[in-house]
Amino acid sequence: MEEIREIAQKFERYSAHSHITGLGLDENLRARDIGGGLVGQKKAREAAGIIVRLIREGKMAGRGILIAGPPGTGKTAIAVAISKELGKDIPFVQVSASEFYSSEMKKTEALYQTMRKAIGVRIRDTRRVLEGEVVELDYNMVPNPYNPTQKIPESATITLATKSEKRRFSVGSRIAMQFMYAGITKGDVIVIDKETGRVTRLGKSSSAKKFDIGDEDVVEVPDGTVEKDKEFTYVVTLHDLDEARARRSTIFSLFSSESREIDNEIRQAVDEQVKDWIEQGMAELIPGVLFIDETHLMDIELFAFMNRAMESEMAPIIILASNRGFARIRGTDEVSPHGIPLDLLDRLLIITTEPYSREDIRLIIETRAAEMGLLIDESALEKLTEIGASNSLRYAIQLLAPANELAKIRNSSKIEVEDVERAEQLFADVSKSSAYLKEWEEKMLS
Repeated sequence: MEEIREIAQKFERYSAHSHITGLGLDENLRARDIGGGLVGQKKAREAAGIIVRLIREGKMAGRGILIAGPPGTGKTAIAVAISKELGKDIPFVQVSASEFYSSEMKKTEALYQTMRKAIGVRIRDTRRVLEGEVVELDYNMVPNPYNPTQKIPESATITLATKSEKRRFSVGSRIAMQFMYAGITKGDVIVIDKETGRVTRLGKSSSAKKFDIGDEDVVEVPDGTVEKDKEFTYVVTLHDLDEARARRSTIFSLFSSESREIDNEIRQAVDEQVKDWIEQGMAELIPGVLFIDETHLMDIELFAFMNRAMESEMAPIIILASNRGFARIRGTDEVSPHGIPLDLLDRLLIITTEPYSREDIRLIIETRAAEMGLLIDESALEKLTEIGASNSLRYAIQLLAPANELAKIRNSSKIEVEDVERAEQLFADVSKSSAYLKEWEEKMLS
């Protein structure tokens, strides 16, 4: 059991872009050689920096971005870096174009729902509340009418205190039951909504008795009066509001799956409600970012729908990524740059990425190894760089993990060139796999 705990504490998952923290730009939006977990692609990173500023200033509404370049040149990495730069306040939704094709709903509906997931609404709600530290709590217990051997609270008397005052309140059975279920005791700091009666436990008071083991979050005793107006802020997406209204609209929604289609009337009602909140100063719209990878998988119907949806006043910033050159637009016989219709391309800002230089490949492999906590010999690093330049960067990076396991088998803490060569023999890249298929083509199933 102790070994399991140790493994659980040390376990970390390294995804393809887990090391990225930002675009790695200076205050003048110039890309550093290495920054934010990114290497090279300075022109693309600096262009992305301008996009981030435009998004923050609210000047990207109705526009889109296309990140275009060969496979393995950091298109997805730049999109992830944009999301890191924007921070948690701005919604960022990442999907592959293949996700729009489902047997459960229309592809345009899937795209529309995804777009609305990328639009946030920050709602400010002022509530009349009772807030303070529980200094006394007494229950008036009576027999349960359904089980006389069990007692339940008929009412309760609670005394709340702040740094300025102390007040005593009597509450009914519903709120008393909430106290009991939430385990409210003396020393807890709580908030009670006067209108709804909802009880929220914030933590243990800093003045309450503390324990060495199993203690809880400590919070300060509130200032001011016990009864006050308090502003709460909630961040939800338009899709969250759509689903909430759809559940209220029909009893049959209780039995439907989560992936149900949503009527346009519901969305229109949600949009009107959000506009009213904004006009009243109760809410703020947060246009987020929708990143769609493998854009060439979208067909003409989805492109036409997206083109129209981008003109909406409640549209997210859309970032597309494509590794295609001149390609046929899916659903037509027309050939277009990146497989995207020209009328949509015309309204996109295009950021291009280029193949990495040998030095960039070396730095990327070195950065990934450091992020994974791997020690690598200079000759092994040179061998991986050679593989990345001649085969592909992705293949070279994927060899890091198996090479490290082979080093462990040798009881070595450092990856050496023999480990890389052995890993290369065991795991084929695309060119070796293609040669293998040609060699055994007659015996393969077609």
